[in-house]
Amino acid sequence: MSEGPQGLTIVPANEASCEDLEAVFGTRGDPSRCYCQRFKLAPKEAFSKFPAEERAHRLRMQTECGHPGSKTTSGLVAYLDGEPVGWCAVEPRRAYPALLRVYKVPWEGRDEDKDDDTVWAVTCILVRVGFRRRGISSALARAAVEFARRRGARALEAYPMVAARKDITWGEIHVGTPSMFAGAGMAEVHRPTKRRVVMRIDFHDDPRRAVGR
Repeated sequence: MSEGPQGLTIVPANEASCEDLEAVFGTRGDPSRCYCQRFKLAPKEAFSKFPAEERAHRLRMQTECGHPGSKTTSGLVAYLDGEPVGWCAVEPRRAYPALLRVYKVPWEGRDEDKDDDTVWAVTCILVRVGFRRRGISSALARAAVEFARRRGARALEAYPMVAARKDITWGEIHVGTPSMFAGAGMAEVHRPTKRRVVMRIDFHDDPRRAVGR
C-alpha cells in the first residue's frame, strides 16, 4: 500500500502481529509511554491513573492486531524489508474522545459536526529511531489517505505542527508536518493557532471510495 522506499510495505494494523506493533513503539521514550492513547482518553482519565501496560493493552484492542480477518482497526503499520518500522493512527474522527473535547485544535473557528463519523482523522505518525528520514512518514500519510477512502470516509483530516523552535518536543512532532500531508493530496483549510494547521482532503463521490470500516 502506497509508494515509499524500496522494500516498504504498509498494512492495516489488524494484519500486523501485536509483537510487531509493540516493536514500533519500543521500550523507551515517549512512544512507549503514550501508546497512542492521548486522544483516546475518556473524560477525567489521565495517564497518571493507569500504567503503560494498560495503554498498550488498549492499543492492542483498538487495532485488533493479530486478527487479519477483523473488519475494524485503528491504524496502519509500516514494514521495511519485513522489519516493523512505522505506525499511523487513522480512523473516524469521532473515535478520538479527547480530540472532540479540545477547544482550539481542530475546532476553533470552524463549523463542524463532531459526531460525523464519515470524517476521519490522522492523529499520529511514528517512525522508529534508525529508520527516519527515509520517506516512511510521507508514505504513511499517503497510505492513510487511501485507507480512509477505501473504508468509506467522506473526508480525512490531519493536524500537523508548523515547526518554529529548535526545542520542539517529540509529542509535537508526532502530529506530522504540513508538507507531509500536502504531499499526500491534502490541503490546508484552517489555522486554529499560529502553529497548528488543519489539513484535509474531501473524497465526495470518488469511485474508489468504499463503504464500511
